[in-house]
Amino acid sequence: MPSSLLLEVPALADFNKAWAELTDWLCLLDRVIKSQKVTVGDLDDINDMIIKQKATLQDLEQRRPQLDELITAAQNLKNKTANQEARTIITDRIEKIQSQWDEVQGRLQNRRQQLHEMLKDSTQWLEAKQEAEQVLEQAKAKLESWKEISYTVDALKKQNAELKQFSKELRQWQINVDVANDMALKLLRDYSTDDTRKVQLVTDNINTTWATINKRVSEREAALEAALRLLQQFYLDLEKFLAWLTEAETTANVLQDATRKERILEDAKGVRELMKQWQDLQTEIEAHTDIFHNLDENGQKILRSLEGSDDAALLQRRLDNMNFRWSELRKKSLNIRSHLEASSDQWKRLHLSLQELLAWLQLKEDELKQQAPIGGDLPTVQKQNDTHRTFKRELKAKEPVIMSALETVRIFLTEQPLEGLEKLCQEPRELSPEERAQNVTRLLRKQADEVKTEWDKLNLRSADWQKKIDEALERLQELQEAIDELDLKLRQAEVFKGSWQPVGDLLIDSLQDHLEKVKAYQAELAPLKDNVNHVNDLAHRFPSSDIQLSQYNINCLEDLNTRWKLLKVAIDERIRQLHDAHRDFGPTSQHFLSTSVQGPWERAISPNKVPYYINHETQTTCWDHPKMTELYQSLADLNNVRFSAYRTAMKLRRLQKALCLDLLSLSAACDALDQHNLKQNDQPMDILQIINCLTTIYDRLEQEHNNLVNVPLCVDMCLNWLLNVYDTGRTGRIRVLSFKTGVISLCKAHLEDKYRYLFKQVASSTGFCDQRRLGLLLHDSIQIPRQLGEVASFGGSNIEPSVRSCFQFANNKPEIEAALFLDWMRLEPQSMVWLPVLHRVAAAETAKHQAKCNICKECPIIGFRYRSLKHFNYDICQSCFFSGRVAKGHKMHYPMVEYCTPTTSGEDVRDFAKVLKNKFRTKRYFAKHPRMGYLPVQTVLEGDNMETPVTLINFWPVDSAPASSPQLSHDDTHSRIEHYASRLAEMENSNGSYLNDSISPNESIDDEHLLIQHYCQSLNQESPLSQPRSPAQILISLESEERGELERILADLEEENRNLQAEYDRLKQQHDHKGLSPLPSPPEMMPISPQSPRDAELIAEAKLLRQHKGRLEARMQILEDHNKQLESQLHRLRQLLEQPQADAKVNGATLSSPSTSLQRSDSSQPMLLRVVGSQTSETMGEDDLLNPPQDTSTGLEEVMEQLNNSFPSTRGHNVGSLFHMADDLGRAMETLVTVMTDDKVLE
Repeated sequence: MPSSLLLEVPALADFNKAWAELTDWLCLLDRVIKSQKVTVGDLDDINDMIIKQKATLQDLEQRRPQLDELITAAQNLKNKTANQEARTIITDRIEKIQSQWDEVQGRLQNRRQQLHEMLKDSTQWLEAKQEAEQVLEQAKAKLESWKEISYTVDALKKQNAELKQFSKELRQWQINVDVANDMALKLLRDYSTDDTRKVQLVTDNINTTWATINKRVSEREAALEAALRLLQQFYLDLEKFLAWLTEAETTANVLQDATRKERILEDAKGVRELMKQWQDLQTEIEAHTDIFHNLDENGQKILRSLEGSDDAALLQRRLDNMNFRWSELRKKSLNIRSHLEASSDQWKRLHLSLQELLAWLQLKEDELKQQAPIGGDLPTVQKQNDTHRTFKRELKAKEPVIMSALETVRIFLTEQPLEGLEKLCQEPRELSPEERAQNVTRLLRKQADEVKTEWDKLNLRSADWQKKIDEALERLQELQEAIDELDLKLRQAEVFKGSWQPVGDLLIDSLQDHLEKVKAYQAELAPLKDNVNHVNDLAHRFPSSDIQLSQYNINCLEDLNTRWKLLKVAIDERIRQLHDAHRDFGPTSQHFLSTSVQGPWERAISPNKVPYYINHETQTTCWDHPKMTELYQSLADLNNVRFSAYRTAMKLRRLQKALCLDLLSLSAACDALDQHNLKQNDQPMDILQIINCLTTIYDRLEQEHNNLVNVPLCVDMCLNWLLNVYDTGRTGRIRVLSFKTGVISLCKAHLEDKYRYLFKQVASSTGFCDQRRLGLLLHDSIQIPRQLGEVASFGGSNIEPSVRSCFQFANNKPEIEAALFLDWMRLEPQSMVWLPVLHRVAAAETAKHQAKCNICKECPIIGFRYRSLKHFNYDICQSCFFSGRVAKGHKMHYPMVEYCTPTTSGEDVRDFAKVLKNKFRTKRYFAKHPRMGYLPVQTVLEGDNMETPVTLINFWPVDSAPASSPQLSHDDTHSRIEHYASRLAEMENSNGSYLNDSISPNESIDDEHLLIQHYCQSLNQESPLSQPRSPAQILISLESEERGELERILADLEEENRNLQAEYDRLKQQHDHKGLSPLPSPPEMMPISPQSPRDAELIAEAKLLRQHKGRLEARMQILEDHNKQLESQLHRLRQLLEQPQADAKVNGATLSSPSTSLQRSDSSQPMLLRVVGSQTSETMGEDDLLNPPQDTSTGLEEVMEQLNNSFPSTRGHNVGSLFHMADDLGRAMETLVTVMTDDKVLE
């Protein structure tokens, strides 16, 4: 928006700001809606999202009044401005934000409707998936129950019937699978913008399993059909083979008979004819070899199926007969060949035959060696197994040939005589017949032995190799199954991992849910480690068996281990990221507080979680929030309020509003404290606990007061204030009691309800509280004004006198109950008076009085109204009263009454009567009836009483007025010193130092609105500029009147000291005259019984003085330090007095920071109030009662010596001497009264 328009129409700035805030919020809400994705098929996730959408819609509806207000404001602006450009801009922006609002609302409603439909569809899909998984489990169980195929007709028919029934069931179950697939496709199609990976994965698994089941059924059906065909064909093939075998046997027998005829070998043509017939026979035998082996294998299968039956025995006999006849046929064929080849060079043929066999055996040996080593993967070993099976079949086929050749050699060597061998063996050189025969025999026998040996070795090696192959197959099969199982689980885990969204894209509220899901999945994956270890163990066993895994398997293992490690690392990293994000951005983090500051400021966190703030512009850091610093600076404006109770209360009220604690009810605060289980008040709270509790409090306030509470800013500011009050060292911890005290003190509740709650926190389970616990409560409470620099006005930070005052009020009981505590608090003790004043300030904020201020002419008067009880129709507003302004004709000693609510007719009549009464009363009357408006508490450490006037404290009637102090019945030292203190008080009252009350303490409760006499007495009759506002001016006004009286008091005290000393000497002489032993020194004295009542009284009095002597000596050093501070202040005041033109500046001086207001002197008080309103004494122990003092006047002598030292004989007339004299006199008298008085309270 152009700046010229903002200047022309200033209201546009507020409209523009509100419009921009609402627009930004709608944009943020729109982005959140778009980023919110759910897992389709996960009912919990969908329900959670529906709840979030509902909450978002409610939030949008709660913001509807803000939109309406913005539209109304826009309409008002359009009506008020005539600038057409401004009207156009306003119209455009309103239309835009209405459109944006409708769009966001429509998107929310559509999304909510979509989620409900998704929930319905997901529920249906889950039901269909469950039914499909059930039928899959049934189908898999059915597959597992299948038995091995039986090769009997009945068994095959039964198995075939079962398979058909199962196929029928599968066709019915197909409907369930199709329904699940249809529902899954609908989810994938309709909700593709959400996370559908779960649906896709489950659907793929179902379809894969279903396809596997159907495949196995098809394979089973084919196997059954093949088995049935085999069974039907086997017996036909067997009969056919046996018939051929019979024909072949007949042919072989005919050939065998022909070869054994005499001289057949000499007929070459006949031999060739027989050889051709044998070759034909051998060709048929070889052609039927495969048929024989197939029949034998199939017969063995059928035998296993028929095991134990008569058919099995019959079939076994037939198979044995077939094998025997087949073997005999082959032998006959070989014998026929041998006979046909038995010519003149037969031994050479045998020799060549054996050499051929040796060559074949060597070839097979090499072939067997080439099959090694065992393969490193399942396909390779399966191929090796198939190869070796073929090898074994070749060996089995060659076995008859080898056996026949060996048998032929044996027969040849047996049947041939040596003469025949000699003819057969034609050697180039001449050898004897015996040698030639032996050589042929040796050669054939050697070759036959070699063939036998190599044959046996080859069979053994083949069997051993087959054993290795079988073992390798079994182990590789186990490894492959384990690898496949592990790979499947890893793929499923990787799919889940792939569904993870980047942590930065997750909603803050969902971080905990995602963290829990990942942890749960990590627990589910824990058994996967056993699978990995199992696979690795299986792989490590292979090297010990001389089996080297293939590179493929090694790569698979490395890939599986790497994927497992990466998965673990990814899960751990995901958990760490979620932990970090939850820590830094979650509900227990401080991240949401970073928006509490704007540039150039940045919120940072120290190692102990304490926040601090960085100004990047000035490159500086500070503990205080920038808004808190501004608030403290604004509190300095209240330093011109002259009365400390009001000054403190008004500062706290401003702080209370800035922290929005004025909106917090006591019940809401208690609920939040209970919700976070803050019951152990002595336990420390860390920063996160404080932030969590404050967040709960302010979240509830934001719901109740949406436009008034900025949660991050309020939490940060309240945390800042609590640390400033209770953790100035920024340790990062405060006690639970301190937290409760701070929050409850500033919350919105009835005053007595606060008192009851705070007392309950320190009371025991029986409802009683001792001094220590009460001290803890008062200590935490006094820290609140102490942080504002106002603690000196409330009796100082030493709470011991307040605790004593409370228990003295309760007649020195060891423990007090809530009722006594409330009665004491109703007296408004000095250390706690700021709290009721805070309530009264809050009550008067909205009060409107139909009267006009006689000074500033304000009408009506807003806030407090001060009505004169001396003049008719004379009123003053709170601003004039607090600033000390005066109207002509109104005297300083005139009484006034304060109202924080509009007056009633009864109060007007009552005040009129009081005015009439006061018309006939003199100033002396008011001096004789002083009344404190609070319960003063003496303290030596920081011991100035409050300067707040009486009538500024008692805003509302109390049940009874404080009773006057009882007088001592006997005329002893205490009563005399009290008499002197009373004379000093009367003298100060006559000079205008005390507050007067126009009402006698014995009057009715209707006179509880006290007269504002302190204000009247603080005003000069001439002009406002002459009123005393600083200690220097007050002391100057008192100098001439006080000096003579103070000197008389000193003389009386010295005389009293001499009288006491004389009395003590007289008693001592009487003691010696009676012949008693001389009094020992105090350390040696033993408890003795008093000789007379007078002696007992003196001893008790001396003991009391001795007890106070120690207190006096301990606190004198503190007084000296305090006096040094006062001297520096008086030095500054002296300089101001020497400059007459600076009087006005002195009177109106303020400090810039609440932290320095502690150093401020009591310039805000109308007249001196530094008097002791009550005297307290410590409780005497039994040990003290048993030890009389050495000298009853020792304490008084030391007190008088201090008084003499405080007032030197040379008294100058300069202002500085008067300052020191008056100040030292006042403090010495306070100390004297503290030492000498017992536990009597002056009201």
